[in-house]
Amino acid sequence: MFKSIFEYREKQKPLKYIEEPVLEYIIKFVNPFQKQTRILDTSTIFNIETINEPIENFINLRKLNYITSLNDLLFTINEKLYMDGYFVGCVELYQQRKERIYSRFPSFIAFPVYIVDFIMNRMFPKLYLTQNIRIKKLRTTNRALSKTEIFGRLYASGFDVIDFNNINNLTYFVSKKKKNPKKVEEYKYGILYKMNRIGKKGKIINVYKIRTMNPYSEYLQNYIYDNNKLKEGGKFKNDFRITAWGKFLRKYWLDELPMIYNLLKGDLKLVGVRPLSKQYFDLYDDDLKNLRYRHKPGLIPPYYADLPKSIEKIIESEKKYLLSYEKSKIKTDLSYLYKALKNIFFNKARSS
Repeated sequence: MFKSIFEYREKQKPLKYIEEPVLEYIIKFVNPFQKQTRILDTSTIFNIETINEPIENFINLRKLNYITSLNDLLFTINEKLYMDGYFVGCVELYQQRKERIYSRFPSFIAFPVYIVDFIMNRMFPKLYLTQNIRIKKLRTTNRALSKTEIFGRLYASGFDVIDFNNINNLTYFVSKKKKNPKKVEEYKYGILYKMNRIGKKGKIINVYKIRTMNPYSEYLQNYIYDNNKLKEGGKFKNDFRITAWGKFLRKYWLDELPMIYNLLKGDLKLVGVRPLSKQYFDLYDDDLKNLRYRHKPGLIPPYYADLPKSIEKIIESEKKYLLSYEKSKIKTDLSYLYKALKNIFFNKARSS
């Protein structure tokens, strides 16, 4: 018998490359010594495809930053796992990369190094025109990734994130297969994006906004709700999906300017309940859902007239508005428009 897992590790080639703090973290969730655990250090999908039979656990020691076809790799890992099997991996988040750069250089050197790295490895991979040039011409795949992007990709590929931890300035995560694999296309990003929202009669409409969240945010609605719940005003608490500049845009509604197109198109009216995602819509009771089905959503919601402080008060506010609107459309909208503009311009009501 070996004296410890670390002595046992030295006899097992795949395990001896795992640092002790990392191994201590992994064994809280996964048994790395069992027969149906595979441990690789790979960015190549082929190495995963060679696994011939379903496995219980998969541990990849290669940082996800170095994987070009990341969604395809996650799809393949999911295929090889039993349902409720574990996938453990690691990634250097862009905040951690910034810390690494600033710890290596004096600040007057670190700043330009970080800016160049941010442009090359975070901005270029997201833009349609530079995405392929960066890989083919510049021969680099060391992407700077956000927590939102990694977790969102995992959820999109059929995994649930069980836990994560910062070890030696890398983020190690433990995820569990909860769904069969789903092919997810690599995003090509732009400043504008469209959201699927529930409109009149339950019709799904595309609402346009300026991007304020990190990529793959839409796959984390349930994760954020389960872990963060809602804050005052009905928004998610500590929503890490929102970028720093996105918070500024949201505060002054600049992100909602493209919704004027939806107004002109006829999907929205000027005053009305906010167009909701399915996740938010499902929080409402059947009475309010049926009321919402009968009317178009709006650009300026009753929220800014009543300023409710909780999801329950938001529901009450929307019911009150819709019932009043059904009795007197023009009078109700003019009244709510006046109250909303008064709160926005004189009482400094702000979005978040």
